[in-house]
Amino acid sequence: MKSFIAEFKDFAIKGNMIDMAVGIIIGTAFNSVVNTLVKKVVMPPLSLLTDDVNLADRKYILREAEGKAAEVAIGYGELIEVMIDFLIIALTIFVVIKFINRFKKKSEDPKNKTVETPKNIELLSNIERLMEEQNSILKKGNSL
Repeated sequence: MKSFIAEFKDFAIKGNMIDMAVGIIIGTAFNSVVNTLVKKVVMPPLSLLTDDVNLADRKYILREAEGKAAEVAIGYGELIEVMIDFLIIALTIFVVIKFINRFKKKSEDPKNKTVETPKNIELLSNIERLMEEQNSILKKGNSL
């Protein structure tokens, strides 16, 4: 039992749990932003184009409500709104990751002096350069 607690402590302290918590919190906040963007920015102009039809209310009625029997309908308008949400989220995530990757490539290029290169990449770059020098010296020695 003690090793389990020690493993959990290592897991939590190393940042995995903290990274997950931060990701979930940011994801939840991001969801609110996207919902507002879709409902308050994208859907009103779309509603104007469709003669003030609220897409969320659009449905194909299979059976009208009769007495105690409830209406049976396919709510395709909500599906359209959810698909718009998805497209906005996917596009936003794509742009953010593209932006992050651009800076990551710059930081991983040891020849780029505008961004500080992480030490492990700098060391690997130096090892690679030294190995290339060593190989060129060995090739010159073999050709003599």
